[in-house]
Amino acid sequence: MSRIEQIGDATLYLGDCRDILPTLGPVDAVVTDPPYGIGRDGKPQSTSSHGGHKGYAPLGWDAGRPHRAVFDSILAIAPIQAIWGGNYFADMLPPSSKWLSWDKGQRIDQADAELAWTNLTGALRVMTLNRAEIAKDGAEHPTQKPVRLMEWTLAQVGAQGTVLDPFMGSGSTGIACVRRGCAFIGIEREPSYFDIACRRIDEAYKQPRLFDEPAPKAVQTSFEGL
Repeated sequence: MSRIEQIGDATLYLGDCRDILPTLGPVDAVVTDPPYGIGRDGKPQSTSSHGGHKGYAPLGWDAGRPHRAVFDSILAIAPIQAIWGGNYFADMLPPSSKWLSWDKGQRIDQADAELAWTNLTGALRVMTLNRAEIAKDGAEHPTQKPVRLMEWTLAQVGAQGTVLDPFMGSGSTGIACVRRGCAFIGIEREPSYFDIACRRIDEAYKQPRLFDEPAPKAVQTSFEGL
């Protein structure tokens, strides 16, 4: 069974993307941040001098990388793809000239930057955004990306129409789509993070929008067998 939430122009699936991707039709772009397989699905709370971070219970979803078949499905479903952590999947993705880099704006005992692979031709682009932006968004996930970073990603690849994130997490890509006026399809297998994504995307639709009609009301729920 798959739980489906329709929130405005966002269609959110609770389930495994390996089951759900084959049921979807073509979309205009895939913008996603898959598990890197480095065991970051949980971490103890920190109170370090740079502000620290919340603690998260280990759930096991970052124990390994997605299978090659998942990347094959992503490459086939849309003409535009941007995949954060692309350096972890270089053996499963074609060569590309247009990589994106997030400079995290701090030099601490974590990575200074992260890389996104795209399937586009062009120059590598860098966004400098302090990782503390995640706390401003409301940290809800151990590998959460800032919403502004995901908005920038959408702009860099020229994403329009319907954007798919098969590894939705806490919904940052979905919020970025709301802000840019794109329809969104998100898939998340962890029920707790799925609920967080639903709430955050619903809240994004309730924010005033400068160039659009009033946000549609949420939430419609249905259940569908896979």
